[in-house]
Amino acid sequence: MWIKDDMTISELQQAFSEKFPFLRIEFYSEPHEVGQGSPETKKIPADKKVGEVRLVHTEGDFRIDPKMKVADVETLFAEKYGLYVQVFRRSGQLWLQTTATDNWTLEEQNERGRASLEDLARE
Repeated sequence: MWIKDDMTISELQQAFSEKFPFLRIEFYSEPHEVGQGSPETKKIPADKKVGEVRLVHTEGDFRIDPKMKVADVETLFAEKYGLYVQVFRRSGQLWLQTTATDNWTLEEQNERGRASLEDLARE
């Protein structure tokens, strides 16, 4: 996923969701601790440009490995790009912040999201 100042938050979200279709990322104006949630009031609108909301203006290719833990991905976004993100997982018809499962890998989270939709379809 290429990150640069002139792209929108929405474009970053779309790139992430293409790789992990049962996960999504939201961007916030303040950091959160591992295992903590982010308040809705601090969410950054998807139409904002990345350069308007981040503190570190490094551009580059951010390779996200499915074996990375959620907490590590969120930390890397903050440290490398100055972006505060929260990963959400699909749970049936809801999207849940992965606060209680920040130690799971993206692959595990995505699989759990996929399974929740399959369970919903069987009901």
